[in-house]
Parts: sequence; structure tokens; C-alpha cells
Amino acid sequence: MSNIQPSTVLPGLRFKQRFPLLSLIIERFLLSLVLLFAVSVLIFGGLEALPGDFATTYLGQSATPQAVANIRTELGLNRPVTTRYFEWLGNAVRGDFGTSWASKNSVSEQIGKRLGNSLFLAACAAVISVPLAVGLGMLAVHFRNRLPDKIINVISLAAISLPEFFIGYLLILFFGVKFGIATFPATVYDGMDFIDRLKAIALPTATLVLVVLAHMMRMTRAAILSVMSSAYMETAELKGLSAFRAIVKHAAPNALAPIINVVALNLAYLIVGVVVVEVVFVYPGMGQYMVDAVTVRDMPVVQACGLIFAAVYILLNMVADILAIVANPRLRHPR
Repeated sequence: MSNIQPSTVLPGLRFKQRFPLLSLIIERFLLSLVLLFAVSVLIFGGLEALPGDFATTYLGQSATPQAVANIRTELGLNRPVTTRYFEWLGNAVRGDFGTSWASKNSVSEQIGKRLGNSLFLAACAAVISVPLAVGLGMLAVHFRNRLPDKIINVISLAAISLPEFFIGYLLILFFGVKFGIATFPATVYDGMDFIDRLKAIALPTATLVLVVLAHMMRMTRAAILSVMSSAYMETAELKGLSAFRAIVKHAAPNALAPIINVVALNLAYLIVGVVVVEVVFVYPGMGQYMVDAVTVRDMPVVQACGLIFAAVYILLNMVADILAIVANPRLRHPR
């Protein structure tokens, strides 16, 4: 028996015992903040550690030391690193990412436009890939070890094995060049008609769908199969439920936690991992913006893009954790 009396229990422990779900959510939130702070240090420190800077890149190899020093003074690069880091972090928390060294435009305004394009592309890919992956996963379980299951597995393995840039170039070659039925490059602009915008992003959307579809489908299949071995699934079948209805009504809801987790992780990849796809299709999103900034060492843009990508990834992982906790009673009441 425990020697701890009720009056000696710490307030934090009592709160955790009374509100286990809320305390787990608060823990995940605080952990995400700590992780985001650590990532901000890594981003700023990593870029500072790189050899060379914007001044030398901007002025070229023939620049005089005095000209380089003048540019560094103008940009504030001669101040201590810690001073510049906390100033950058404080402004970033308020949504101010400074001014681009290369274009002299506001980084926040530029990111606002680019982030909208990236989110639109990722949302279109998610709307297609999530229901398709869950449906194919359930279909594969229903036809387990039969021809449809084997075909789905072979196609998914092929899709996983190919990198996104290779899939993108194949789609451009066949649908953009040979058949001429798709638009390339995937150019979008302000005021563009919604239908024309969808046509423009058809190929990058198809690339992202193929990249994430296989992973989500295979994880859905594995999660449902693990539930299918449970005793209550045998009971459901003995009661006369058809195999497909038993999967939809009993197996899929009980496999919801791992499915939510893998879907959220893939949604995070759709936003963060879209860099390569945007570069291949010359799509004006965050990824393309960051790559352009890296080539000219435009640090405010690179730091802002890196921090936003990290924040989105951490946020979606936190949401996945919370949804998995809510969907699984064993996680809501850990021993």
C-alpha cells in the first residue's frame, strides 16, 4: 500500500488524476512549444554556422573587404549572434519576419501569398488521397491475399519506391509533353479562375497523391488487420454480419487511432515535403520561395520558411497525438 496520504499529494498530481485527458493535452502542447524553440535555435544557429554570407554572395568574389564590411553593418550582421537571435525570435512571435535582403520586400507579406498556394496544393492532394487511401486499405483487407489485395500492394510498393521528383518528371513527360492534356509549368496567380487553378495544379497534385497514398493505404491495411484478429470480430461474423460490413462497422472505428496518426503525419509531409514538387513543377509556393532564397543566401526568408515549416510539422504531429489519445481509451487512462 502507498504511504502517501491524500493531503500530501502534490497539486499537479491531483490535477493529473482528476483531468487525465486535459493534462495529457497540456503536456503535448508544452512539449511542442519546447520543441519549436529548440528548432528555432537550430535553424538560426545552423544558418549562422554556414561559411560565407549574403554580403559576399551579393557583391561577388571581387568585392573589397570594406564593401563587404559596409553591407554587413547595414544588415546588422556585425552585432552579437545572441542579440540578433532573440530579436528575430521576438519579431517572429509577433508575425514579423523582417525584410528580404535580396528583394527589399516584407517577408511576411511574401510568405502570406506563397503559403496560401502551398496550402491549396496540399489541401487538394489531401482531399483526394485520404479517402482513397482509407478506402483502398479497407478493400485490401476485404480481399486479403487475393488478386485485388496483391495488385494494390504491388502498386503501392512501386509508388513508395519511386522518389517524388522522378514521379513528377514521368507525369510531365507523358501528360504534359507526349499527350498534352495537362498544364506545365504549374503557374498560378492572383485572380486566377478556380477551375483554371485546379487544371494548373493537376500534375503536382497527382504527384503528391501518389507519394502519400501508398503509405497511408498500407498503414490503414495493417491497422485494420490487427483489429480483425480480435475476438469481437469473430463474434460479429458469427452473428451474420458480412465481412465487409464487419470491417466498416467494427474494425475500422477501432483502428481509428493509428489511422489518424498516419494520416496526420502524411498531411504534415504534404505541406513540409512539398518543396521538391514545387521546384519540379515551378509552382509559386513556400518551397520554391525558400529554394530561391537559399541560392542568394537571403537569410530572413530562409529562416522564416524553415520556422514555418517546422511549426506546421510540429502542430500537425501534436494534433495527431491528441486525436490518437481521444480515440483510444487505453491512451486516455495510462497506468
